[in-house]
Amino acid sequence: VPVHKGDVFFIEAGTLHAIGEGILIAEIQQNSNSTYRVSDYGRLGADGKPRPLHIEKALDVTRLTPSGNPDRREAPEEYEGCTTTVLARCSRFTVTEIDLRCEAHFCADETSFHALLCTEGNAELCCGEDRLSLERGECIFVPSNSGEYTLTGAGRILCTSV
Repeated sequence: VPVHKGDVFFIEAGTLHAIGEGILIAEIQQNSNSTYRVSDYGRLGADGKPRPLHIEKALDVTRLTPSGNPDRREAPEEYEGCTTTVLARCSRFTVTEIDLRCEAHFCADETSFHALLCTEGNAELCCGEDRLSLERGECIFVPSNSGEYTLTGAGRILCTSV
């Protein structure tokens, strides 16, 4: 599938997929200790030997039917200081893109943490007395029950919650 900056793909568990050369992604996923490698493009492990493949195990769990619509983007919502767009929502997590224009307020309540990944621009996070800068490529973890926090700046931030 040809990809472009800003594309979003929701890849369901068991879907065979690969990330092509030169592609930078933010991969948000449910925690799992199972990755089955069916090809490794000739790469070598730390020991200088080819890494093991898991073809038989992969065949046992690979989905054999196409998944539904991989683009689960919802309609953008306008707020003072930002626009938010839910990029993907499932029973395990929600990923929301924040298009920050100046200052916006959020809340990490008792139901979930907020993992903030800056994909463009920069921001400052203020939570109580704490102030942290957030630059492109950096992530800040806001624990659940942190309460209200403010993001100030201009950029795009992915917010993952459960």
